[in-house]
Amino acid sequence: MGAKSALSVEQYLHTSFPDLDKEYRDGELVERSLPTYSHGRTQGRLFAFFEALRKAHSLHASVETRLKLRTGLYLIPDVAVFHGSDPPEMPDYPPLVAIEILSPDDRLDAVAGKLEEYRAWGVPHTLAVDPAAKRFYDYDGKMNQVNGLRIPELDIELQPAAIFD
Repeated sequence: MGAKSALSVEQYLHTSFPDLDKEYRDGELVERSLPTYSHGRTQGRLFAFFEALRKAHSLHASVETRLKLRTGLYLIPDVAVFHGSDPPEMPDYPPLVAIEILSPDDRLDAVAGKLEEYRAWGVPHTLAVDPAAKRFYDYDGKMNQVNGLRIPELDIELQPAAIFD
């Protein structure tokens, strides 16, 4: 999925891509899977769930926002949720939640790799969502199917039934 190129961080950050935004790994542009209708619908519903809790829990949800994990590594989760104050335009600290939504051409090991990077960076709640199977997966060194996303710090629980028909 990676497209080799000798692109500097500055060039990457000032480039608009004609199709889907790309991630950046140490000089290399990394293609992201093209979303489908069910991917977009799931992304919208996840965003709406967290947005509805914005005022009550001081949550700040965003979709497809570039996150700077370190110099030379910029990833774009499908949904990121920050707690407390609004993050900067280019967040450089971990969100409370990072969610990746599976597309038909996604490889589970590649998604698990991204979730591992989020966890290593300090994201406390990582989730992979599979719209086709209507399942949630948590990552703790391996992908585990879970019955929901629980955020005990805020006493919030998100069940698949809240997202899927």
